[in-house]
Amino acid sequence: MVAGDGPSPRLVLAVVRGIASDDRTLTSALMRGGLEYRGWGHDRHLLASIFDAINQNTLATGSWRKGKAPKIAPWPRPTAKKRRKKHHTVAELYAAMKTKKG
Repeated sequence: MVAGDGPSPRLVLAVVRGIASDDRTLTSALMRGGLEYRGWGHDRHLLASIFDAINQNTLATGSWRKGKAPKIAPWPRPTAKKRRKKHHTVAELYAAMKTKKG
């Protein structure tokens, strides 16, 4: 809350707790990008964002000496591994088309 404006912390926590959790399924993790997303539903992403916002507010409003503000790392989030696309030859594409038709 900034100067008393905005929702109360109790309301924010109630909203976060009320979000449906689909993070426990393997399918939802694979749809997001891999097994590293298992356990990371909407509520976990929202709480990590709240944590980062509080840290940014602390940095912005703190009375630090010039250039002496602490460096606060953001909450670690899962990242999908980049997959290299396999290059296909024309012969492979033609063979795949032939098998689909007949």
